Amino acid sequence: MSPGSGAYEKVWAAIARIPRGKVATYGQVAALAGFPKQPRLAGYALANCPRDTKIPWQRVINAQGKISFPPRSAAYRRQKSLLAKEGVALMNGRVDLARYRWQPFSDSPLLD
Repeated sequence: MSPGSGAYEKVWAAIARIPRGKVATYGQVAALAGFPKQPRLAGYALANCPRDTKIPWQRVINAQGKISFPPRSAAYRRQKSLLAKEGVALMNGRVDLARYRWQPFSDSPLLD
């Protein structure tokens, strides 16, 4: 999908819905945006966010509960810090998905 198709905007809109103190996986975000089984699309959309975005990008993590940036990178430290400010803790480099994963449809199975 290309940015011109509106796919990125749909992904960004899905990310904007993630509440403070919660996280969602790339696969979950893609499915919520209408692109099930396309987690890479969510990653591409995040990589192409406008610099001045207000989208809470830090709330998107991988399916293992990990931050996708290299652990010693500045981006990793920034995401970890932003999550911590929202009350989301990492234990051994992972977010406890059972505790912090956003469940927009509590009566539906988790999307991933």
